[in-house]
Amino acid sequence: MRRAAPLNVIFGLLVLLAVLCAISLIAGRVWIPLDRLGAPGDPQWAIITELRIPRTLLALAIGAALGLSGAVLQGYTRNPLADPGVLGVSSMGSLGAVLTLYFNLTAPGETAAFAIAGSAVGVLVLLGLTGSAGGATTFLLAGVVLNVIAEAGVSLALMLSPDPWAASEIVTWLLGSLSDRSFTDVWTATPFIVAGGAALLMVGRDLDALTLGETGARSLGVSLGRTQALIAAGVGLACGASVAVSGVIGFVGLIVPHLMRGLVGGRPSSLLVPSALAGAALLLAADILVRLIPAASEVRLGVAMAVLGGPFFLWRLIAIRRRFA
Repeated sequence: MRRAAPLNVIFGLLVLLAVLCAISLIAGRVWIPLDRLGAPGDPQWAIITELRIPRTLLALAIGAALGLSGAVLQGYTRNPLADPGVLGVSSMGSLGAVLTLYFNLTAPGETAAFAIAGSAVGVLVLLGLTGSAGGATTFLLAGVVLNVIAEAGVSLALMLSPDPWAASEIVTWLLGSLSDRSFTDVWTATPFIVAGGAALLMVGRDLDALTLGETGARSLGVSLGRTQALIAAGVGLACGASVAVSGVIGFVGLIVPHLMRGLVGGRPSSLLVPSALAGAALLLAADILVRLIPAASEVRLGVAMAVLGGPFFLWRLIAIRRRFA
């Protein structure tokens, strides 16, 4: 297969995103004709401005954050099955948000604040466990520890939930969704996602050097401690903010780098921007799809991504096993 130039792939993804954004504004339980998009006086304009524009913007930002995080993690660990959840930072963010539901903290912004705080704690613990000289294996094992702790905390909150409503809210939130989101959620999450994405984009050269191994990267002047700090902070900010407003949405960071690697090659730095754009496109397309599935209530986005990502994960696992058999 002949690989395309990264700029051509980026241009194609931008065109795809423009098309998906237009579809996202008109598609749903209530279809809005294209000629209504420029008519602010129309009653249906409120559906676009209050519901679909924030939902579209969040899908773009969260998808980009997850796709970029997946590309960075796979490049750093040299593990094709690495995913933003592997660090445990997303799980810690989920635990923070679940605590607000458990204690019925309903003030504006509290769920986002606790989720971001949980992610920040995850980052600090991750850096403390790995240290400045820890390798990729230690980094992954620290993420496994965080995942176990966070999942135990969420399970405990469900078991000790003070009332059925709180337990139901926790389960519903954990399924992940972008429905009924507002511009408040956009302003809450976007600054942290942008800051995290900027940190992740700074490690492209380091990821290229790490293809030679950690010893080879050090010989090229790469500071592994700085690289780890940028990755942990970037993934923590981007994924923590995403979890804060959408709940748990998985597999985007796993699927997207594999798709882009077949188009632009395996050089880690060349995958970063295409993976961010493709992640935005994948999540926005999935969000459009869940609106159109005929059901009594809207299918949760996290469930839809799990249905898509589970078989993909299994296929990749089997492919890797055959390669090394």
